[in-house]
Amino acid sequence: MRHFVYFSQKAQTSGNFDDLMKAGRLDIAIHVIIASFFLSHGVRDDVKTHLVFYGMPDPPKHIEMQVTPELDISKKDVATLIKKILYKYKPGQKTEVLPGCFIEKKNLFDLLEELIEQGNELFILDKRGEKLRDAELPENCIFLIGDQDGIPKKELRRLKGVANKISIGPKMYFASHVVAVVNNELDNRGY
Repeated sequence: MRHFVYFSQKAQTSGNFDDLMKAGRLDIAIHVIIASFFLSHGVRDDVKTHLVFYGMPDPPKHIEMQVTPELDISKKDVATLIKKILYKYKPGQKTEVLPGCFIEKKNLFDLLEELIEQGNELFILDKRGEKLRDAELPENCIFLIGDQDGIPKKELRRLKGVANKISIGPKMYFASHVVAVVNNELDNRGY
């Protein structure tokens, strides 16, 4: 299973928004979801995407998504889907809003620790990391991707001993492009 963890310090943690840009650049999260799941004539069911939002008014929020046969999803409805999931948050529990779509209050480190304990290996996307094409990758990977501001240095220091730095190239790419490139590499490896 592939896990993409998208972290945003500013993404709004309530469903009360109309403007994606003013809601902490939720447009980026939407593009990450599209790159994670959608193919030209189908969807991926071998990916879990995790959105970790630290914005106001009630951080942190963790949204977990996986495409299931019961989930009716289309690219044009992703913003409405995120809004609906945020609205359905219930304090103190992990809530399944739609098939394969969950929300809970969980910080980045608790999520990563949980995924690592499940046997996944953590990779942080960093242009100074090992080249993706040359890296040994297990089938069960976690790829941590930051928003336009990246992962804060304080958090990066905490991850130093448990994460591998990996790079898709020498330039800074959009978060959604990173997801597409990683998906392509794993597809080519037959994972």
